[in-house]
Amino acid sequence: MRARVPRSRVSQDRWLVSYADFITLLFAFFVVLYAFARADQKKQVQVAQAIDSAFKSMGAFSNSNQSAGAQGAAQPAHAAMGEEILTSMQVKSDLNRIRHDLALTLAKQIASHAVSLDMGRDGLVISLREAGFFDSGSAAPKEEALPTLRQIAERLSATPYDLRIEGHTDNVPVHNAEFNSNWELSAARATHIARLFLEMQALPPDRLSAAGYAEFHPVASNDTAEGRAENRRVDLVVLPRTELNFAEPGAAAPSGPWRKVTDE
Repeated sequence: MRARVPRSRVSQDRWLVSYADFITLLFAFFVVLYAFARADQKKQVQVAQAIDSAFKSMGAFSNSNQSAGAQGAAQPAHAAMGEEILTSMQVKSDLNRIRHDLALTLAKQIASHAVSLDMGRDGLVISLREAGFFDSGSAAPKEEALPTLRQIAERLSATPYDLRIEGHTDNVPVHNAEFNSNWELSAARATHIARLFLEMQALPPDRLSAAGYAEFHPVASNDTAEGRAENRRVDLVVLPRTELNFAEPGAAAPSGPWRKVTDE
């Protein structure tokens, strides 16, 4: 008689192994989700703290906000930050609208390279080249340039922004009966334009300023005649009364108080 081979007993609890594996994977999945959520929250806090620190360093927030508790100070800081962003967006939109309007009005002058329009670090820069507005070595605008200056003045009169008028020269020394240096020439040209705008009643005096920079803020090389011609200019800088950055992204960064920077 053949011995009976006992049949292998199949465990009825094997399903517990699969179930345990499933629960383990599910737990790991939620742990990963939680980790991502915590990481995003941490990044948000870090970004908020960095922005708060940047604005505080510029004096944008009062000392009372700084001395308050971290959580209590965060809310007014974030509110001020939001207002600052909205203000920047509004001003940038206004300046771009002014630029667009002037581009249409001064299309002929822009095509002849007598005028150029750029967004600089401080605001909109309306650059008036010497060849189109001044005789060599003279600070008085040409008679034929007055209609263009009047068109610019009329457009700027409808804005709430300040205007800084900057005189610039090349590096060739000037010596004539009126001026002994490029400093004097550049300042005199800026002052003449400012006086002209006041006479046109385009802007109130408290919104105008004039400065001469001589040859020390070039936009091109003084080694060529073309570069020197670009440097001989008067820049009208339309700027808000706050510290905002309006330069276009990817722009070069030549020297000067308004020169373009690589950030918008």
